Amino acid sequence: MNVIIIEDEKPAARRLSRLLSDLGVEVSTMLHSVEESILWFNENEHPDLIFLDIQLSDGLSFEIFETIEIKSAIIFTTAYDEYALQAFKLNSIDYLLKPIDDEELEVAVKKYKNLKPEPEKLALDFEDIKKLLVNPLEREYKKRFTARVGQHLKIINADEVACFYSENKGTYAATTEGRNYLLDVTLENLENELEPKVFFRVSRKFYVNINHIKDIISYTNSRLQVKVNGYNEQEIIVSREKVKNFKLWLE
Repeated sequence: MNVIIIEDEKPAARRLSRLLSDLGVEVSTMLHSVEESILWFNENEHPDLIFLDIQLSDGLSFEIFETIEIKSAIIFTTAYDEYALQAFKLNSIDYLLKPIDDEELEVAVKKYKNLKPEPEKLALDFEDIKKLLVNPLEREYKKRFTARVGQHLKIINADEVACFYSENKGTYAATTEGRNYLLDVTLENLENELEPKVFFRVSRKFYVNINHIKDIISYTNSRLQVKVNGYNEQEIIVSREKVKNFKLWLE
């Protein structure tokens, strides 16, 4: 597997390369700017997989793909806000929010290996992505979910859900009424379906609804604990690497 990194922060690029090496993935090339990347792609065989930052030292990485047609698979490594992440998720293999978590990186690499994508199906339409970034509110997000309750199907409105969480390999919707419903979906699938203005993934196990947060408490190791209406079964802890973006999301 031929892998390259496009990242203007060299320490971040080296750290990502080390993390990938620990997973048995060797990085062949590290590029640090739009100009350098364009020159490289003009002179070299395109890789199987690109780990791509968005804001480079001399512009946005979109400019690379406006100049050169690239059909490599892409995993974004970005500090962009939740709107941007949702937009990219539509067209990429995965995204990783900086600072990159080693477990999330492993999941992203496994996802790529499992997909074994055909290159022609991975060409990103960067114009469409940029349109979504300009006005992400034009996106349509899922308003309802269904859960089986005995012989019946229960319709659950998204605005009634205080949080989504995973437990024992299942994904649940916890409503403000204190009910928990098993859904036929994974938390990863929900990333494309939940409105990012309303729902935030605070950890690998939880999404919380901003409209049903009743308390936020300082927790150990610079983390935060969130309490939501109707759910008291497990502690909802904001992962340390997500605290900064969580605070921005609250504003």
